[in-house]
Amino acid sequence: MRIVFSLLLIFASWSLCAAPKADLLPYWQDQVASNQRDINHHPWQQLLTKYLVVSPQQTLFRYSAVTPADKQQLQNYITQLAKLDPRQYNRNVQFAYWVNLYNALTVQLIIDNYPITSITKLGGFFSFGPWDQPIVTITNKTLSLNDIEHRILRPIWRDPRIHYAVNCASLGCPDLLPQVFDSHHLDRQLNNAASRFINSNKGVRTNLKQTTLSSIYDWYSVDFGNQQALLQHINHYRVHKKINGDNIKFDYNWQLNQKL
Repeated sequence: MRIVFSLLLIFASWSLCAAPKADLLPYWQDQVASNQRDINHHPWQQLLTKYLVVSPQQTLFRYSAVTPADKQQLQNYITQLAKLDPRQYNRNVQFAYWVNLYNALTVQLIIDNYPITSITKLGGFFSFGPWDQPIVTITNKTLSLNDIEHRILRPIWRDPRIHYAVNCASLGCPDLLPQVFDSHHLDRQLNNAASRFINSNKGVRTNLKQTTLSSIYDWYSVDFGNQQALLQHINHYRVHKKINGDNIKFDYNWQLNQKL
């Protein structure tokens, strides 16, 4: 029994430190660049407006307040997105599609399993969270949250700001933003998301002795580059004190981003 428990601890520690690689699922890389049609994300916007609580350092979601009717609205929204073939749209519309779908699926996971204290409590016995579980089927392809983030978004767009866009329902995660991602304003939205996170205490904290960065910068260092590139990225968005590479540690809070 002690051996099993020790193995579980090792597995959990490994899961915290290891992040999936950006490994493209080629099926999803096609686009129709000439297609200017957009996708309606208004139902998701309505739910964010109703249940998201925004403060200067953190956004919280009122999971416990979601009504049965709004749960159904969320399900209908996800169902409508799943009926589409995102490969038939242009890249910007695709990006908004995948990010909004990812965030809506994450919120639905929490609502369906509420009350919980952390998303990491979901998943199987040997799982650290629900990210590898099949969660949605699109054009007869079943996908997990990890598929969407690490096998579609990251390898196709190759933009580190993706990590500020997808939300894992945790206090340490970049905020679930009050506005849905819009194919016409993606660059501005991504820059705003990066700036909000980097200028929050959960993104970057400094004192005279140490700089504490979000563990996202450790887990996904391959996306942000070497330390010099990472510092340049962070300082590009820092409003006040710039940081240097001295005495850096990493931290992350997996507690649920709930508003009681």
